[in-house]
Amino acid sequence: MTKTFTTALSALALAASAGLAGATTLKLNHNNPPDHPVHVSMQVMADRVAELTDGEIKIQIFPNAQLGTQRESMELVQNCALEMARSNASELEAFEESYSALNLPYIFSSEEHFNSVITGDIGQDILNASVDQGFRGVAFYTEGARSFYAQKPILSPDDLKGVKVRVQPSPSAIRMVELLGGNPTPISWGELYSALQQGVVDAAENNPTALTTARHGEVVSDFSLDEHTMIPSVVVISNCAWDAMTSEQQAALRTAALESMAAHRKAWNAASDAAIDEAKASLNVNIHTVDKAPFAAAVLPMHEEVAAKSEKLAELIDRIKAAQ
Repeated sequence: MTKTFTTALSALALAASAGLAGATTLKLNHNNPPDHPVHVSMQVMADRVAELTDGEIKIQIFPNAQLGTQRESMELVQNCALEMARSNASELEAFEESYSALNLPYIFSSEEHFNSVITGDIGQDILNASVDQGFRGVAFYTEGARSFYAQKPILSPDDLKGVKVRVQPSPSAIRMVELLGGNPTPISWGELYSALQQGVVDAAENNPTALTTARHGEVVSDFSLDEHTMIPSVVVISNCAWDAMTSEQQAALRTAALESMAAHRKAWNAASDAAIDEAKASLNVNIHTVDKAPFAAAVLPMHEEVAAKSEKLAELIDRIKAAQ
């Protein structure tokens, strides 16, 4: 029996080793529905990496937080209990400080500035910065500019005085709303619709697709285009999964990620424009243009506060601003 057991263990070990060196399925969890542009772009990445590796690397995507919340997914990735997850720069700053530079309001002067940062050396340095935390970034996916929405227009910081604003569990998001005079209220994404509906919070901030894909346009009346931040989604992979791949497979995943990022930018802009049109036509949401200068002035102290946390962050902020 001992010999048989030992033989069985050896067979399992060989199978596991073969699975790592050969065909491997990476599970990727995220909290958006399957029709969300980010899900579609991650599927593009999955299809492309399978093609580039002749099926050796496959990515199986689990939408709608099937394998846990966004925070839970990150902890599973850190512990090598899950291979991949989609998070965003806002939540990731709790794991790696470099991401907080991307979360600063009005640090990007334009969409072109933002794209040049996330696709260049600065973006790659940020993706690689979390290796000591058990994971690395694979791809950034733009989710456009984030703006405030509520049951009233938010046209100046004065309109946020005393307003309970749902924010992500991110120090940057909390501090931003505090400087604008609101009351930041961290609430999970899945609970936000009912929180807006029941008055647990008065307002939220996100990109225009939140009005349609999450149906928030059913429970708010006004979307104000202050466009305070451009916080990208980030696909991450555990060190265990990354290290188990060959260098050729790692290169293929990087290539697939970059190609999907480029496709995503075009698809995102179309989806964002369509969401605004649908929100106005079908959900009767009022869309407002906003003078951004008072908002930018109110949150400018954040740039100095974050830069003061470390030389690493100060240098990163300077590099981002210089890239415009």
